[in-house]
Amino acid sequence: ADLERRTHALCDGLEAAARDAGVSLTTNRVGGMFGLFFSSEKVDTYAQAIACDTAAFNRFFHAMLVRGVYLAPSAFEAGFMSSAHGDAEIAHTLAAARDAFRITRG
Repeated sequence: ADLERRTHALCDGLEAAARDAGVSLTTNRVGGMFGLFFSSEKVDTYAQAIACDTAAFNRFFHAMLVRGVYLAPSAFEAGFMSSAHGDAEIAHTLAAARDAFRITRG
């Protein structure tokens, strides 16, 4: 339950930071696994996934990497939370994301 709470906190925070930056982002999550999709629509199908803005994902991925946050390198890979990811790591990730989303806008 705690792992799922942290996954939701991360994903909800990323969606809010993207929205504040004017970036279309939706997330999918279950348990400790999550996916990031640069789209204004919820992604439920393969067709919706491949229609997402992979160039925006690439810009975001590299901007996060520079800020010390290591995400899965493909727009089609899942990310995973673990018990090592606490509130401090989530806060660091969200702070980095707020800055990175400015670059993602392109």
